[in-house]
Amino acid sequence: MSALETAARLITLEGGEGAGKSTVLSALAQALRGHGGEVVTTREPGGTPLAERIRELLLHPDNSDPPSADTELLLMFASRAQHVASVVRPALARGAWVLSDRFTDASHAYQGGGRGVDRETIAMLESRFVGLQPGLTLLLDVPVAVGRARAQGRAAPDRIEAEADGFFERVRTAYRDLATAQPERFRVIDASQPAERVAADAVAALDRYLQALSQA
Repeated sequence: MSALETAARLITLEGGEGAGKSTVLSALAQALRGHGGEVVTTREPGGTPLAERIRELLLHPDNSDPPSADTELLLMFASRAQHVASVVRPALARGAWVLSDRFTDASHAYQGGGRGVDRETIAMLESRFVGLQPGLTLLLDVPVAVGRARAQGRAAPDRIEAEADGFFERVRTAYRDLATAQPERFRVIDASQPAERVAADAVAALDRYLQALSQA
């Protein structure tokens, strides 16, 4: 299994439901643009027309024929492979910053931690069809009960959002384990704080990362 290439200009946001990723993504994009250069904001699953259609298959709340855990994983990586080939790699190649709402860590957390899919299988797909890891990953960590309470005011939940609390507790644990195992890449942000404070902490973490890059 080949090693993953670290892409210094790829920055990702991860976290469970109700963590406030959209607010933070906007603040990070504004901060990056302030440093000059192109900034591409994107998301997973999705990010391209084909990948967005796969997203609809993955998240549609109709449970008359729900995907198995393995099917869900493979659809996630089909969407991700298209996203990487069509958006992420071309943007990085032309020197742009790529800011993504979720990336491969989400599969380790949701399909690995939440569904119990074998981690080696996920790592194999990551190596074969992605080949990249972010230079910086911001994990917006929030207790499950807090995040789910925030999400209650939104539109009807999609198929994954409708899972039980136990599923999301496993997802949160998996995310925290990833951050512990890779402290050089992850920065954990306390997302139980007010949105403005969370965004400010995330931008401060980004600034420290950019400073470290400039001194490397």
